[in-house]
Amino acid sequence: MATDLSTVLGIIGNVISILVFASPIKTFIGIVKKKSTENYKAIPYVTTLLSTSLWTFYGALKGADGLLVTTVNAAGVAFQLTYVTLFIIFAPKRKKVTTIKLVCLFNVVFYGSVIGATLLAMHGSLRLTFVGILCVALTIAMYASPLAAMRNVIKTKSVEYMPFLLSFFLFLNAGVWSAYAILVKDIYILVPNGIGFALGTVQLILYGMYKDKSKSTKSTEMMEEEGSAHLVEMGMNGDDEHPKNRGIIKGLSLPKPSLDRQYSVQNILRSLSYGPYDFYPPGALDEVDEAENGKM
Repeated sequence: MATDLSTVLGIIGNVISILVFASPIKTFIGIVKKKSTENYKAIPYVTTLLSTSLWTFYGALKGADGLLVTTVNAAGVAFQLTYVTLFIIFAPKRKKVTTIKLVCLFNVVFYGSVIGATLLAMHGSLRLTFVGILCVALTIAMYASPLAAMRNVIKTKSVEYMPFLLSFFLFLNAGVWSAYAILVKDIYILVPNGIGFALGTVQLILYGMYKDKSKSTKSTEMMEEEGSAHLVEMGMNGDDEHPKNRGIIKGLSLPKPSLDRQYSVQNILRSLSYGPYDFYPPGALDEVDEAENGKM
């Protein structure tokens, strides 16, 4: 019964993991269309390629017991290899050279050394232990990367840069593989995925806490931007095209008799927190102030 359940969980884990591996497809479609990698970094794809390669090797060492681990990570290798290849093709020269160096260092030299040391210098269970520890260390490091995003969410009280679907699928993926690891009693799969499940849970909690605040903050910012834009438009067009707006800016809709000279238009405008009035050329506001004083 436990074997059947572990198989089912392993298959579900394969499907979810492949969806996660496929998530950058949209990004790379954009890269191909623009023929540029823009500000994207290669290191996440290079390290994920190394991780999936190591897990594939780990699954192969386990034989039949590691079949589901081998299949999902072999698919991951195919995805990451495609991403890295496209990145190298469309990256500018400096990034291209850097990416090639990273691939050679991590995915050729390091990975090749691990395979060579495992097969030539180790025997029996020591092989599985050595590769398993490397897989755990690398996967924990990768699962720890969302910590920066979570810190940013807490600091800004916004989930704008922590996509819900990606967080949810990473949480689900780690949870399924944790359950699978418990059933098959594989500590090397359990440790990193258990940590990933815990971090994923925290991410979803943060999302629930700050999603409404993000909307309200964004709405407030949009209103402020619209207000600023409106004031800029009045300030730049008020002299010729919109006499009514010019009157609003000069008197801010207040009756002129109630204004003292010390609260001239210049001082009122400077007291506002908006920056649009920086668009005026030097001395422009002085001319407005002089004209206002002449009328009062």
